[in-house]
Amino acid sequence: MKSFFPYLSPLALAGLVLVTSCATATTEKERPTSTVAVPIAPATAPVAETATASAAATDGSVSVASLDTPAAEATDATADPNAPSAAEASAARAADKKLTATDYRYQLARANVSLRTNPKNPRALLERAKANSNLKNYKDAAPDYTAALRLQRNNPDLYYNKAVNELMMKQYKAAATDFSGALKYRADDKEAFFGRGVAKMQMYQYKPAVSDFTRAIALDSLYADAIEYRGISYASFDRMKEARRDLEKAAQLNPEAEKSLRRYGKGNSLVRPVSKK
Repeated sequence: MKSFFPYLSPLALAGLVLVTSCATATTEKERPTSTVAVPIAPATAPVAETATASAAATDGSVSVASLDTPAAEATDATADPNAPSAAEASAARAADKKLTATDYRYQLARANVSLRTNPKNPRALLERAKANSNLKNYKDAAPDYTAALRLQRNNPDLYYNKAVNELMMKQYKAAATDFSGALKYRADDKEAFFGRGVAKMQMYQYKPAVSDFTRAIALDSLYADAIEYRGISYASFDRMKEARRDLEKAAQLNPEAEKSLRRYGKGNSLVRPVSKK
């Protein structure tokens, strides 16, 4: 059995509202561990392997189909015609990443003032949740995301940000489900596909992760982060030709991806002797 070290770089995850970085040492039956770093805030692609609806996770606790299914609260809501487009949402996330801790604390204080007047203001609940997430208060953010979703079940930004917060708390199944909720109401959100792919990688769902990264790349053929992570996913199940192709392209688009190319670009580089005790 191979033992390898998936390297999930903070820069490669900077496309998410929250940034998660994972330096892991795994075998096929070990769960990856992660450390967290935060700031908050179509071309065609190769057809990826897709799992069947009945495919089970490595640990047997979840099916691939369930990861691609939105949570129950999202199933009977209708789309909000006034919701920001995927491009607008992506621009807002990029702007959020440029804010400072002082900005996040100001947002937190502003939301608290608003919620004292109206505790059921979904906009203020989302603002407070995002501010707490950016300040690494992930557990404090969680109930506000949940409360806001009770009031706005068709808000893709709520599902997206809730999912990223869950990634920070290593709640990968919940994160995948909420990214699916975001995609229900904004089906062309490349960053939601990317986030769901990351969640699947953390659950050893490498082939289904390839599918999500491929869908992100179909929306943006120059999405370097998704190309890099698809390459890492391919390498995890010995599709080395595809892995090298993606990692070489990612490195051309983003020099930081050169680290992944060196680490995963050769099949032998994935093999590590399993220590004997």
